[in-house]
Amino acid sequence: MFKLTSLNLNGIRSACSKGLSAWIAQQAPDCICVQEVKAQSDDVQGRFEQLAELRGYFHFAAKKGYSGVGIYSRQQPSDVLTGFGEPEFDAEGRYVELRFDSAGVKRSIISCYFPSGSSGEERQQAKFRFLDAIYPHLQGLKAQREFVLCGDVNIAHREIDLKNWKSNQKNSGFLPEERAWMSQLLGDGGLVDVYRQLHPDTTDEAYTWWSNRGQAYAKNVGWRLDYHLATERLAAGARSVAIYKGEKFSDHAPVTVDYDWQA
Repeated sequence: MFKLTSLNLNGIRSACSKGLSAWIAQQAPDCICVQEVKAQSDDVQGRFEQLAELRGYFHFAAKKGYSGVGIYSRQQPSDVLTGFGEPEFDAEGRYVELRFDSAGVKRSIISCYFPSGSSGEERQQAKFRFLDAIYPHLQGLKAQREFVLCGDVNIAHREIDLKNWKSNQKNSGFLPEERAWMSQLLGDGGLVDVYRQLHPDTTDEAYTWWSNRGQAYAKNVGWRLDYHLATERLAAGARSVAIYKGEKFSDHAPVTVDYDWQA
C-alpha cells in the first residue's frame, strides 16, 4: 500500500506548533502533500526540510507569508517540477510535482493550491484564469503519465459537499461556473474524485474545511474543498480514505488515501 495524505496547513509554522510532525510520524504516510505553507526557503531551512523522516520539496510564493506548496516524500523522486508554466500563478507558489519514473512506469504526485475568490471579484477572476490554465495542463500530463493531484481546490463540487449549499450558490467555491469546471474535469477530463469513488453519498463526514466564524467547526458547518484527483488507473487502486479530525492542525483536515498501485 502507498499512503498519501493531503493537508492545507494554513502556515507550516502554525501547524507544526500544533503537533503536526508527531502526527505524521504516527501515521507514517509515504507522501504528504501540503498547501498554504506561508513560508519562504529561509524559513524552512534548518527547521522544516524534513518532517518525521520525510524530505520536503517546495514551490514557494514570491510574496512573503503567502500561499506556497510542498510534498514530503519517503522516496526520492526522479524529478521535481515547480510551477506549471503560467507566470501569474507560478509566482504565487501553487504547484509542485514529484515524478517517480522507473522501469517504464511514469507516475507523478502533485500538490496544488487553487486560488480562492472569496476576497472579491478581482481574485475570483484570477481563480477563473487559473482554472482555464490548469485544465489543459492536466490533460496534457494525463496523456503522458499517471498522477494524483492532491490539494485544496477551493471548490465544493456537489450539494452534498457543503452544509449550507442553498445559501452559498452565489458565493465563491460553489459558483455554477466552478462546479461545471469540476464536472468537466471529472467527466470528459477523465480524472477521478477518489473520495467520491469510495464514498459516493457521504455528507457531513466528508467536510475538510470549516470557517473560523460562528462555531462552524463545533457545529460541523463545513465544506469539502480538499481532494485527491487521480487518473483512472491510479484511482482504481484506491482502497480506503480517511479524513482526520482528532486534532486540528489548521482550518482544514488531512485527507489520507491508501492506494494499491500494484493491483
